[in-house]
Amino acid sequence: MVINVRKAYNSLPKLPPKHSLIESIAILKQESKSAVALAELKGLARTLPNQNILINAIVLKEAQASSEIENVITTQDKLYQALYAKSDKPDVATKEVLRYREALLMGTKLIKQKEFLNTNGIIEIQKELEENDAGLRKLPGTSLVNEFTNEVIYTPPDNFDVINALMKNLEDFINIDDDTSPLIKLAIQHYQFESIHPFYDGNGRTGRIINVLYLILNNLLNEPILYLSSYIIQNKADYYRLLQEVRTKKNWEGWILFILKGIEQTATETIETINKINSLFLKNQKLVQEKLSRIYSKDLIEQLFIHPYCKIEFLVDSLKINRKTASNYLKSLVDVGILEPETIGKEVIYMNVELYNLLKRGSK
Repeated sequence: MVINVRKAYNSLPKLPPKHSLIESIAILKQESKSAVALAELKGLARTLPNQNILINAIVLKEAQASSEIENVITTQDKLYQALYAKSDKPDVATKEVLRYREALLMGTKLIKQKEFLNTNGIIEIQKELEENDAGLRKLPGTSLVNEFTNEVIYTPPDNFDVINALMKNLEDFINIDDDTSPLIKLAIQHYQFESIHPFYDGNGRTGRIINVLYLILNNLLNEPILYLSSYIIQNKADYYRLLQEVRTKKNWEGWILFILKGIEQTATETIETINKINSLFLKNQKLVQEKLSRIYSKDLIEQLFIHPYCKIEFLVDSLKINRKTASNYLKSLVDVGILEPETIGKEVIYMNVELYNLLKRGSK
């Protein structure tokens, strides 16, 4: 049985698959709908007073959801408090999710600087995520097991030269321009990366980071603002089933449609979130102009949205004011109901309650 499984990995085809398998009428129709939703999201994101408002929130939600798929569980409250409260000591799961955030932001910077993503870049992302230097797998023995039955579902390549060659092929597929839609290619490269399973740890999360980076690489997004892991969590059983069906049945259509529908759904949800953020920004702007005209500035309102938890230091650094003035600003914003103070350890931080609840809920 083990021999048969290992023959299966040796037959893992290099990319690309045959066009007849990946460009059915159903796929092309869904690709068009997904592309429209993604283009609308990219354009609408520019209407935000500051795109960091959305980037900070989406990156954290993506980090949390992608880690949850791997059973690393924490809460939005713990994540925000770990980010903003010096005195708060995060637990192990929270630290791990925050590493995902750093890996995603690092990967985004890498993509923008180099305008390509190669194997070395992917290794750097995984290193940031897992805090180790193991690199590509060199030892045999890795297999994907059903967590309920302990049945071996799939044994990926366990020969370093094979893994290296498959990664080089994946690298070429990601970076070479051809006549296949980038959204269809995103689904294909994600399947291939997960099937190569090139690392000892962090393959699932690294693969989901690559998804977002691929959209930026192809100029489909300017920033990592697609929260695709939420869709995978909602449809986790289908995600793993369809991954396996590509291996066992060559069901590329089912897999590609699944990913394309996820892109459309999450883009649409993020569009709704952007509209709600813009409405709330205008509401808060008007309130401060009317009741606190002496301290009003657009830059001040932006800071309340970039950081759902605000601190004296943020206002000091961004508005170039002294600590006493910053403290008075925050207390005035508490008085009109925009902020609520929260004591964590010895520190007081100020929550933009409506924004925080909106970002936790998303578009729902």
